[in-house]
Amino acid sequence: MKFGVVVFPGSNCDRDMQDALSKDLGQEVTMLWHKDKGLPGFSTDDCIVLPGGFSYGDYLRCGAIARFSNIMQDVIAFANEGGKVFGVCNGFQILCESHLLPGALLRNQNQQFICKNTFIKPDGFYKEAIENKEVIYKIPIAHGEGRYFADEATLAGLEANGQVIFRYCDENGEVNDLGNPNGSTNNIAGISNSNRNVFGMMPHPERACSSILGNTDGREIIETLLMAKQLVG
Repeated sequence: MKFGVVVFPGSNCDRDMQDALSKDLGQEVTMLWHKDKGLPGFSTDDCIVLPGGFSYGDYLRCGAIARFSNIMQDVIAFANEGGKVFGVCNGFQILCESHLLPGALLRNQNQQFICKNTFIKPDGFYKEAIENKEVIYKIPIAHGEGRYFADEATLAGLEANGQVIFRYCDENGEVNDLGNPNGSTNNIAGISNSNRNVFGMMPHPERACSSILGNTDGREIIETLLMAKQLVG
């Protein structure tokens, strides 16, 4: 399996992701420039990653300009053909702007940028994929617009189909307002598309992969979502 990490003007987590995938998880990684056309050397058995940062400075709306980058047209086609696509933070915002994932990421409820460790717990098909283990992950966040929002019909569909894969919680695993750092609807921290090949989350698992940093909770997330040959269902 090969990983391609897209670099946009303003990306600031692309090398973090490259380092986590290559050094901590031992995977082959190719950096992809946003002006590139095509995804040569990649098949639908591989994965394209949209990293965090501030693509195009977030001058219009987070992810709104990156959605029209040359490479995104190929990423959209790649996803529609069944290839895995993973967006973290700004990458999640780009996936929503590209309509590869439903909903939107709004300004944090407190109207402030938040950078801290948070707790998330698995849900939906991700929880099934880890055999319903009761796990609480400690994963960093760093965003100003991470409040997930969708209309009631979309939310109902996500919940019914098991597409909500992570929820913010407190350190005891309770899904409540105290554990919700940005006011996300239903404490949603990450979702997938209905085909379970496109994933987006606001927390940064790539920042929790190295034992040197004292936290490797992100490894299981990446291994389960991106490196499993087939997810449940």
